Amino acid sequence: MANDVLVIGGGVAGIQAALDTAERGLTVHLVERTPSIGGRMAQLDKTFPTMDCSICILAPKMAECYGHPNINVLTYSEVIECTGNAGDFKVKILKRARYIDEDKCTGCGECVEVCRLKGRIPNDFDMGLRKRGAIYIPFLQAVPRLMTIDRDGCIFLTKGKCGEKPACKEICKREAIDFEQKDKMLELNVGAIIVATGFDVWDPAVAPEYGYGKYQNVYTSLEYERIINAAGPTHGHILRRSDGKEPKKIAWIQCVGSRSTRYNPYCCSVCCMYATKEAMLVKEHGDFESAIFYKDMRAFGKGFNELVERAKNEYGVNYINSDATVERETDNTDLVVAYDVEGRRQTQEFGMVVLCPALIPTKGTEELAKILGVPTDQFKFFECTSKIMAPVDTKVEGIFVAGYCQEPKDIPESIAQGSAAAARAAQVIGGWSKKYVLAQD
Repeated sequence: MANDVLVIGGGVAGIQAALDTAERGLTVHLVERTPSIGGRMAQLDKTFPTMDCSICILAPKMAECYGHPNINVLTYSEVIECTGNAGDFKVKILKRARYIDEDKCTGCGECVEVCRLKGRIPNDFDMGLRKRGAIYIPFLQAVPRLMTIDRDGCIFLTKGKCGEKPACKEICKREAIDFEQKDKMLELNVGAIIVATGFDVWDPAVAPEYGYGKYQNVYTSLEYERIINAAGPTHGHILRRSDGKEPKKIAWIQCVGSRSTRYNPYCCSVCCMYATKEAMLVKEHGDFESAIFYKDMRAFGKGFNELVERAKNEYGVNYINSDATVERETDNTDLVVAYDVEGRRQTQEFGMVVLCPALIPTKGTEELAKILGVPTDQFKFFECTSKIMAPVDTKVEGIFVAGYCQEPKDIPESIAQGSAAAARAAQVIGGWSKKYVLAQD
């Protein structure tokens, strides 16, 4: 029997699962497909209902995970094959070339400054609102702090020539840049697998009634999170895409593409509360008016309803119980929002509209499910054997799920599931390792 555990996904649920498993004395291999662990939580400004700084909570966990002696972090990697059974899975992992020597790179950033494509390639971490170069680090607190060269964007990698010599390679005193680096295939033998692949944001451009992609000042909630973040593209200043000015009125429209028979019929669990959080935060940035258009207020968690009441009474957030659409754009690029009150159609103008789109399983979930042999439900989330009696167990013995990839849930629920999945993985392998027991003695 293999004593190692594989965790797929380096978001907060995967990090928690890895830490809990490693603390039991077991070796963990944490696979993350992007250049840094952290997941979606790293993109957020604050968390609800406490309004704590998101990265302030997450960054210490990221550093602890990467530095833990029992955790092998494999970023920029993905699982491509899995065979075997509980206690003896054989997994193939493709580790993509960063074109950076990880042992030499210090993350100083000098190469970033001289890249000839600096400021030309959309930055995925900032939801495309800011641009980066072909060589980059995803965000300031990225773990590991290593540069990555975009193989599809780099002129030297795509055309074989970048000026007389690549400026990044010339300036690197550590000689860390290696354009000859190749992808590697790793093979692991693990006893249990934990899947924590998180979510993606549904593209609201599919629904023309919201004007996303058509009107410049319509944003998704995750784009807004980057705007309001001090480390974001506007350094925390709420500025419109159309003219760089502050909007005086901001509207949030909930259930965009969710709870809909046309798109995604399920509730995403977190939209009511993060819209409340965002509407409160805007008041701390200036004299803004804010309104939230909602179907039902689902403030079901501890402290959630109290946060909604604070938003109403202390922050003046206007809650409007109605479906809403973005009807048109005015001459000054404001947006006309149409809605219904007691059967009467009404409209209001807003300087910015923030959509709360459906949150869906990450791209590649179906493919990963086939690789692992784990069934998914009708919405493409990983299926568990019983949401009540076995909420982290899949129908494949030895493979467990944690976080949003199983069904919609918030950060505390995802963390709790990460811990639960770690406990179940340890049970499959044989409980507490000898190393851990001796440490306790």
